Amino acid sequence: MFIQYYMTRKPTTIRPDMLVSSAIELLNEKDFRHLPVVDKENQLIGVVTDRDLRSAGPSTMLSGEERKRVLEQVDGTQVQAIMSTDFVTLLPASTLDDALLLFKTRSIGAIPVVDGNGLVVGIFSLNDLMAAYRRLFGLGETGSVLMAIEDDGDPGGLSRLVQLLEEHNILFTRLIRTEGQGKEPAMLYVRMNTMNIRSVHRIVEEAGFTVHIPTLDLD
Repeated sequence: MFIQYYMTRKPTTIRPDMLVSSAIELLNEKDFRHLPVVDKENQLIGVVTDRDLRSAGPSTMLSGEERKRVLEQVDGTQVQAIMSTDFVTLLPASTLDDALLLFKTRSIGAIPVVDGNGLVVGIFSLNDLMAAYRRLFGLGETGSVLMAIEDDGDPGGLSRLVQLLEEHNILFTRLIRTEGQGKEPAMLYVRMNTMNIRSVHRIVEEAGFTVHIPTLDLD
């Protein structure tokens, strides 16, 4: 769950004196949306996004000549004039949870990763976060199935479930207990690898567990 295992290493960075026109070309060429801005020592001093670059451009409401004039002015502008200095960072030892909270509170699409000296060593995007959680929770694995079991509050429920699955040689890779929220009841979620989920349901229910199959509730 640590950022260093999922971040993009050695990301493309730019200097503050790069022209906006060159930054736009670089983003288009590399097909990404965020550029960390660094000084001569590779320390992070700002971030430029495709949104920043678009905002710096002329309005589509301008006339042809006026639009051309603004474009020429923007193209000759250095990145340091439009970069954001109100940025947040992650450390390689930060967790996916740390990143998720920053993405939620700051409404950003990527976060630079720096070492203890403030040097840029990576960048972590929303796409990286989704890929990390897919890997963490086993989505896309062959035969991967998520089974929900209603939690009856028995403190030993997890232990009994694990023992049951092992007794029947049912391979499971993740086991999560949730307290429930809103209309969702407390659950035991099991990620397993099986091609016969109906047989697993039968084994679990015969042992006294209740497999949860949601029904539509509009109340």
